[in-house]
Amino acid sequence: MNNAKMWLVVSPTVGVPLFLGAVAVGSFSVHMQVVKNTSWVSDFLQGVPMGTGDKMAAATVDADSLDTAKAAYTVPTSEGMEVTVILPDGTSTKAILQAPETKASFLVDG
Repeated sequence: MNNAKMWLVVSPTVGVPLFLGAVAVGSFSVHMQVVKNTSWVSDFLQGVPMGTGDKMAAATVDADSLDTAKAAYTVPTSEGMEVTVILPDGTSTKAILQAPETKASFLVDG
């Protein structure tokens, strides 16, 4: 045991329940924050199918709009090629296309 001398100061009958209680309180608080700050958990608990919530509907793109989306222009940047995409509903977004990294190998004479 790493901290065996700790039990000389704190009785195991006090320390173990205190430790397990702290773990339970921490776990409960993390789970409450997940339930409060996400929309998909409440949808899941109510039996709503995934991806049908209000926030997800705005973020998804149907297959028909993918066929008619157009790239307005491309600009080379230090990170890669920046592409602006205009969707049929008039909204636009930017994407940065990066080239795959090339790895150089060197032969070292011993």
